[in-house]
Amino acid sequence: MGKKAKNNKNSDRLEKKVYEKELERLQIELVKMLEWIKLKKMKVVVLFEGRDAAGKGGAIKRINQVLNPRFCKVVALGVPTEREKTQWYFQRYVNHLPAGGELTLFDRSWYNRAGVEHVMGFCTSDEYEEFLRSCPEFERMLIRSGIILIKYWFSVSDEEQEKRFLDRINNPAKRWKISEMDLESRSRWVEYSKAKDKMFQFTDIKQAPWYVVEGDDKRRARLNCIHHLLSMVPYKPIEYDKLKLPPQQSIEGYIRPPISDQTFVPEVY
Repeated sequence: MGKKAKNNKNSDRLEKKVYEKELERLQIELVKMLEWIKLKKMKVVVLFEGRDAAGKGGAIKRINQVLNPRFCKVVALGVPTEREKTQWYFQRYVNHLPAGGELTLFDRSWYNRAGVEHVMGFCTSDEYEEFLRSCPEFERMLIRSGIILIKYWFSVSDEEQEKRFLDRINNPAKRWKISEMDLESRSRWVEYSKAKDKMFQFTDIKQAPWYVVEGDDKRRARLNCIHHLLSMVPYKPIEYDKLKLPPQQSIEGYIRPPISDQTFVPEVY
């Protein structure tokens, strides 16, 4: 696996070849895990929280990349509608919880209230304090219902976040990844730190603890997160019957319409 990064400095990133080989191995295990979840009708929820540009999206993409989208859902909710603002706070998230045999990955979650909503003033002080009181009970209720709840916090240094923000600003293919809200978070770094500390104080509970992922090295962060996720969901490889590809049906008697009747995509390349 190479040397471990020292103090999260750029000089000791995980080598690409090592990363790709280990990622392939772990993704095969993810497929086995989801197949077991389907078989046993398990309900698994994984929350991804952390600083902007800490690597949450990249980790989710590598997890979801090889999994059956019918049983692995990625939930990334936008700004609540006017109607949703009048609902019980957790209600719109409850609508996306998994049924038996499903894995749900939340790209940000109900913890928006403990972070951006609180820091940016999008909720009242009473709503914020109520969230801190009710969230642990809400999560205990989910766990009692049979849901496996796993919470990841992606941590990134000030220097690394700045580097990634600049990359997004200057790269047209990544420009969509950064918003005015992201830029505002840079100027409120300490406020977000205090909000995270208080959030951990109230919600780092025994039944659903926070697991911190060091995110300065994206490759290591992804592998460490996937490896840990696999350890949190008890699964066994399923033995399937060997499949044999049957011969193609005879085309005798079938007359194909003229190719000229079809409209083709221009072969530019």
